[in-house]
This record gives sequence, C-alpha cells and structure tokens, in this order.
Amino acid sequence: MTIIEVTDHAVLRYLERRHGLDVEFFRQHIRQLVLRGAEAGASGVIIENVKFVLLHGSVVTCLEKGMRSRDLRSSRSD
Repeated sequence: MTIIEVTDHAVLRYLERRHGLDVEFFRQHIRQLVLRGAEAGASGVIIENVKFVLLHGSVVTCLEKGMRSRDLRSSRSD
C-alpha cells in the first residue's frame, strides 16, 4: 500500500483555491490579534482560546490554549 503524505501547505492551497478560503483575511485578522503583544515583546499571545507563538516579528505557529511551548527568542542556530 502506498502512503501519501499531504503537507499543510497543500491543504491550505486546496482550501484557498477550491473552496474560496480567504487566506489574506485570516492573515490580517491574526496580525491584529497579536499586534499589542508583539509590540510589547511577547513570545506568545493567548486570545480566542488559542496561543499564537511569535518569533522575530512573525507568528510562527498557533497552539491550543493548554499546549506548552518554549520561548524561542533565545534559541541559537548552531
């Protein structure tokens, strides 16, 4: 049996192009949700029952509110 992996990118593009998901609307919505926390230097913002993780001015992931995350600001690239 052949196993086919489907990336998050592919799912997102399918939803966007086949089902009309307005990705830019959600991008702007998330940007507004995290703006105050980002301006204050937060590494994460909990709002709407989810946690947005911030790194170098970008929202890098979204976790369920109770999920643990580590502070990525001090991560070193070796």
